[in-house]
Amino acid sequence: MSLCLGVLSLLILLTRTQGFGILPGDSLNHLEITERALLNVTVQVCHDLAAAEGADFTFPLKPFTAEGVAVACGAPKSSKSFRQAITFITLRNIRVDLRHALNASFHFDEEMFVQGRKIISEGIEAIKASNVQENYEAARQKLGEICHPLQDFYSHSNWVELGNKFPNSNLLRSDVNIGNIADESRATCSSCDGDDCRNNILEDIIEEKILTSGYFGVVPLTSTKPKGKCSHGGAVDQTSIIDPKGGINKDTFGSSHGHLHTEAANMAIAATSALLEDIRKAAGDRAFLQMMGLSKGSSKALCFVVDTTTSMSDDIEAVRNVISFIINSEEGTENEPAAYVLVPFNDPEFGPLIKTTDPKVIKTVVDSLSITGGGDEEELSLSGLQLALRGAPSNSEIFLFTDAPAKDKHLKNTVMALIERTQTVINFMISGSTLTNRRRRRDDSQPKHSRITAEDTQLYRELSQASGGQTVEVTKSELPVAIDIISDTLNSSVVTLLQAARNPGKDDVFPFVVDETIRNPTVYITGRSVTFTLISPTGESQQSTDTTGSLITSSRSVGNLQTLQLEQLVGLWEMKMVSTHPYTLKIIGQSPIDFLFDFVEESQGPFEGFDALDTRLRAGVNGSLLVSLTGSATATVTEVALVESWGSEEIKGVVDPQGSGNFLVHVDRIPSVEFVVRLMGRDDSFDSRASIFFQRQTPTNFRSSNLTITADSYSILVPTELFSVPFSVTTHSRGGNFTVRATNNRHFSSTFPTSLFLKTGETANGTVTLSAPRNTPSGTDVTLTIEVEAPGGEDTNYVMLRFTVINRITDFTQPECELLTLQSNCSESCSLSTWTVFVRVHDGAQGTGVDHVRLRMGNGTMITNPAADNANVTMVFYSSSCCSPDMELLVADKIGNVGTCYYTFRESSPAAFSMSTRVTQTTLLCLSIVVGAHILTELGF
Repeated sequence: MSLCLGVLSLLILLTRTQGFGILPGDSLNHLEITERALLNVTVQVCHDLAAAEGADFTFPLKPFTAEGVAVACGAPKSSKSFRQAITFITLRNIRVDLRHALNASFHFDEEMFVQGRKIISEGIEAIKASNVQENYEAARQKLGEICHPLQDFYSHSNWVELGNKFPNSNLLRSDVNIGNIADESRATCSSCDGDDCRNNILEDIIEEKILTSGYFGVVPLTSTKPKGKCSHGGAVDQTSIIDPKGGINKDTFGSSHGHLHTEAANMAIAATSALLEDIRKAAGDRAFLQMMGLSKGSSKALCFVVDTTTSMSDDIEAVRNVISFIINSEEGTENEPAAYVLVPFNDPEFGPLIKTTDPKVIKTVVDSLSITGGGDEEELSLSGLQLALRGAPSNSEIFLFTDAPAKDKHLKNTVMALIERTQTVINFMISGSTLTNRRRRRDDSQPKHSRITAEDTQLYRELSQASGGQTVEVTKSELPVAIDIISDTLNSSVVTLLQAARNPGKDDVFPFVVDETIRNPTVYITGRSVTFTLISPTGESQQSTDTTGSLITSSRSVGNLQTLQLEQLVGLWEMKMVSTHPYTLKIIGQSPIDFLFDFVEESQGPFEGFDALDTRLRAGVNGSLLVSLTGSATATVTEVALVESWGSEEIKGVVDPQGSGNFLVHVDRIPSVEFVVRLMGRDDSFDSRASIFFQRQTPTNFRSSNLTITADSYSILVPTELFSVPFSVTTHSRGGNFTVRATNNRHFSSTFPTSLFLKTGETANGTVTLSAPRNTPSGTDVTLTIEVEAPGGEDTNYVMLRFTVINRITDFTQPECELLTLQSNCSESCSLSTWTVFVRVHDGAQGTGVDHVRLRMGNGTMITNPAADNANVTMVFYSSSCCSPDMELLVADKIGNVGTCYYTFRESSPAAFSMSTRVTQTTLLCLSIVVGAHILTELGF
């Protein structure tokens, strides 16, 4: 529970003030509290799912880890995306301290209980609505943001001092009383006895159960508080030296009320767990796991962007076939995508985006694609690609099929920005280039006009290279072979060992390491007139013209693509490339060990810390990365370097271990050209073998800028209401008129300045205003991209923000269950007798209606149907063997209010009954006890 004393960083707080730190210590912080709650609840969800399906479940070893929980949940291939989701949520939590350090509402300071609860309750609405729309990234963002004030409540208020043993469940609802809040004029504290603040809350406040929290200010001489009020406390809090002196926060063991730190931390974990349980009930177990990045197959989405213009009439059937081939080859396997996305494009139209988790649905849509439009050489390929990048989850894989150049080349910078932010891999399959048509004329002796020139193809090459994908130029007949080769990269265990490009082509040497965990090491080369010499760790070599060597076990070529399967030899390899033409080189393998990272920057606010960037790094100055290893609890980072994508220069960083597989990396200079991140590491106990040394690289290429853009705004957008996003731009290069573009994925109407005039080193401000139409559904995610281009187009930068649309809510009541009948013929032989329940579920006259009813407990059969006379009523019939005498329903309305109804037929029970409130409290009690005991055990208490 960091609290606004010393603002935290993304994973590391380097503050000189008091507050939660990330460095190892006894005190618990926001990151640890959030991660433990996420892991604990996820384990419980997977356990309950297994029980419902009659499957065995083995609890992972404690302390829980992302890798261990993913394996226990039967989703080992999702361990990286699970770790990524946890990291994203925890860092969004910590960001609150950096972005809203002095906003009392986000920390429940200064008795801002109503305002703080509003942040939480509105956030819950947004999370539930986002999950309904399957916008899981938006749900994670908001979850992290509201976990922070929820956890701060227990450290900053006197809830623990009042003797409460359970979390305040009323913080999750906006229609109930939080507690007996102190009047503005009522004194709440006395001065501490020196450094002893254990009894500084007034006795009458404790006796009357009055709720209060500390005041906080950082400005000497001007910070103040009402007479008699408590302070937050700590060296940086200037109000703590005003009578009554001292404070009441429980942030650390060294805080004013540090003797209650453990109780407050355990309460925060239980409260976070209760929040997650509420979200789980509304979403359902499978959707909750998807929000957490867990799925039975691959965590990636598979996307197809297809040119449907008339010129593709000869190729569209081949495209349909290869898409079906990709889907069929992955369906039902451990690599089955978490989602499928299709975006058609032609001219003058593109879209719509179709997104589904059902492979049959996407195949049906692909089969129904019709050829239309076109008429000129160029098509809206980048518009279709932009739509896919904005609509698909991050880390997806996109295949774009076309035979035409891009008509919308002006979108190149926007697409580049989306590639960097989503880290999605794009493969262009081109069937109309100069190269392929030259081969067509040779093959069939028929002249065919080339629609794509070498210059046009270069645009696609640059985009694919930036994403870590391939641009493959093939004929229609070659398309299936090319897809078969590239589809090997869809395995969710694929890691990149090396990726490079040279344009213009030149001779170069590329070293790479194959470690003991790597399986199926594979080389991909695109280009023409390329030769190479491969040198193994033993010194043995094989040239591209040698088909009988022992280093390459198999090779295939199609179009401009060549692939090599390497012998499984551990150690340092070299690839010597020879060509005067442009070429790309990519080397991959399959391994559980990989890494995640964020670019971070030092906070410019009142406290020291680091914040994740939503924009490009500044070129030519120092910078930092936050790196996390995945797939091994014993691996460590030995080197991180920023390597030029089109050259050989590299800038190595200083690695600062932070524990728990996290590392902060500082580099002296950010490259001014396109670059990738390369990591070297060591694992001393992988599979109980000797130390292994590994190399990994990001497939995504990154760019820096001499422009700095900052923007921030409240992340909930209400239909028809004007929504403002202030932003600022600073140039560190020459000044002039800078072009501004603001786009959003929903095409909502917006206004913004189209240009800003800046002098070198100066900052200019602007505002983007958005308005969502009245009929926009709750849970719609909005991605706003603000781009700024320097005079002459010599430099660009962007900032990307995500918002959620929420309609005003007036329904705060959970659905109710009305028992109509309960019958049984139970006897001593329970397996030969049954009991039945007939229930009417309704949401009241003013409710939004019943959305779904699920069986939370029970081994019987449930049948649900809408009532014949009322669409807002659901009739539920349940039948079970008398050997299973208990059942529980989970009922939710259309905005996520959730109730539970419990029924039993036992001889000792006088009647069946519904106990929504009691079940909720029991869940909270169990979470509090189990999680609290877990924390105390780990801390040695």
